[in-house]
Amino acid sequence: MSPLLRRTPRKKPTERTVTLIGKPDCHLCENAEAVIEQVCGELGTPWEKKDITQDAELYRAYWEQIPVVLIDGEQHDFWRVDPKRLRTALGG
Repeated sequence: MSPLLRRTPRKKPTERTVTLIGKPDCHLCENAEAVIEQVCGELGTPWEKKDITQDAELYRAYWEQIPVVLIDGEQHDFWRVDPKRLRTALGG
């Protein structure tokens, strides 16, 4: 079967990891955190928060886009997090 047509098993929401990259005193980051906390809580998806002011590499990569949301290390969203879009991306 062609690799283009082969389906890989889809991960369950509990097998994914969401990472929020932001900084302190950022209202968009606080809004994103609330959405992530709600959606990940409903789906049982683990999530973590990283502060760009504590990591020079993250700062260089994302300072113009925060908050940034990664799913399994891949960029999913930035600035605003849509709960429906996040839920769909997590397979919920």
